[in-house]
Amino acid sequence: MRDFRMHAPNALEVIAVAMLTVRNLSDEVHRALRVRAAQHGQSMEAEVREILESAISPKGRVKLGSLLADMGRQAKLSDEEFAVFEQVRDKTPARPVSFE
Repeated sequence: MRDFRMHAPNALEVIAVAMLTVRNLSDEVHRALRVRAAQHGQSMEAEVREILESAISPKGRVKLGSLLADMGRQAKLSDEEFAVFEQVRDKTPARPVSFE
């Protein structure tokens, strides 16, 4: 299946979207999914996507952004202390990598 999305005037990007069909789903499971989706205010399809994504996500995986944000909250820096970091931070734009 292809998903056509407009990102800019007169620009069309083709994005491949994976599909999955589940056969022989019991009525009980189907009903439970429908109820669970309704409780979360979303479609059954969105609910199943969420369930699958959470089932395959690695448990205990440390995400760098979350770790750094947590460290910042724990440090409880004042605005003045934070300003020191802003003063010494290198603000030079990064150069693109060249492989030539």
